[in-house]
Amino acid sequence: MKLWDKGTKMNQNVEDFTIGKDRELDLQLAPFDVLGSLAHCKMLTSINLLEPAEFVQVEKELQKIFVDIENGDFSIEEGTEDVHSQVELLLTKSLGDVGKKIHSGRSRNDQVLLDLKLFTRHEIERVVNAAKSLFDLLIENSEKYKDILIPGYTHLQVAMPSSFGLWFGAYAEALSDDLALLQSAFKVVDQNPLGSGAGYGSSFPLNRQMTTDLLGFENLNYNVVYAQLGRGKMEFAVVSALSNMAYTIGKLAMDACLYNSQNFGFISFADEFTTGSSIMPHKKNPDVFELVRAKANSLQVLPTQIQAVSSNLPSGYHRDYQLTKEFFMPAFDQLISCLEMSKIMLSNVKVNENLLDDERYKYLFTVEMVNELVLKGVPFRDAYKKVGALVESGEFKFEGELKHQHEGSIGNLCNDQIKLKLEKAVQSFNFEKIDKAYQSLLGRS
Repeated sequence: MKLWDKGTKMNQNVEDFTIGKDRELDLQLAPFDVLGSLAHCKMLTSINLLEPAEFVQVEKELQKIFVDIENGDFSIEEGTEDVHSQVELLLTKSLGDVGKKIHSGRSRNDQVLLDLKLFTRHEIERVVNAAKSLFDLLIENSEKYKDILIPGYTHLQVAMPSSFGLWFGAYAEALSDDLALLQSAFKVVDQNPLGSGAGYGSSFPLNRQMTTDLLGFENLNYNVVYAQLGRGKMEFAVVSALSNMAYTIGKLAMDACLYNSQNFGFISFADEFTTGSSIMPHKKNPDVFELVRAKANSLQVLPTQIQAVSSNLPSGYHRDYQLTKEFFMPAFDQLISCLEMSKIMLSNVKVNENLLDDERYKYLFTVEMVNELVLKGVPFRDAYKKVGALVESGEFKFEGELKHQHEGSIGNLCNDQIKLKLEKAVQSFNFEKIDKAYQSLLGRS
């Protein structure tokens, strides 16, 4: 079955090529196609394109299909082009002519775009939850190890004292900013395209605000041409935000690989969290973080891939957009796996508590001595030269105390303020509103 079928048999090679991976990917869109159809049919009833008694039948059948999807009992039958065709086919088999009415006032174009937006909202919620879970662990570790000093580096040269508290906390705050950027992308997603049809609206008296409210959208894509122009643009905004979070996770993974190496020895992991070598019995390789780093790097290419497919297309729908799904939809699982595996590893990290006993770090405190001299009245440049001379002569030795107390420093991590940033970002998504709308459509509220 094809929604556009006019009775002409299609060349099989053309059919296979144009469908591509759609049937496979569409299974992920199935629950959202049903939710969109429930809202659309309720709206059609309000404008008398469905009789109330017909809507009761359609609603009951769509809710049943949704349960089948939840239970893994839904599939796209052979010969059926996509999820939209399959849902309509099931309704028609069960309800006859009533099932044929549900496509009134919509095109497959706005139906696909709606499904993708509903899918994306759901996947963003999964990303937010995974990021928050890793964030909570990073803050916990930051507090747990805040008094254990580590060397800070610039240019990969020993620079100034840092701490595990700062290191873990830095990535926690990075995630809070990543979620703020993701929330901006979420605002682009959280606009209802349903009713834009093929990109030019409809002569039916559609109530687009009604479907917007029923599906828990914050806003409408008002202009029907722009609603379709948004295809590709929405995916680009989202993968840009995902790629930003991947950037953070990739850097965290790189640090972990570096700090786990024998030459650094800042952290280590038990044997069950590392892999070995086929010829070197001493090896404990951080393969998880190496793969996280690689996956994070590959995610950062996605905005370019989306742009390459969609950026030079004129207004209106084009089949090119179908390919963006192949890049876009798997990205969420890939990022979530990186977040979850990073959490598993860092939940089992062992930190080296005596790092600074090593002679190689004796110059870590040169700036501390410079600052002490300045506090005693010595001009900064003179203090700098005096300490530099002690280093050159081999006479440098620092026996003072660290006095880093300003906001965000070793002695004042500001983790509570960082947690507040994260909480504000998470709350701004308002996922509860969306869930409440869905439960109402499914008759579960």
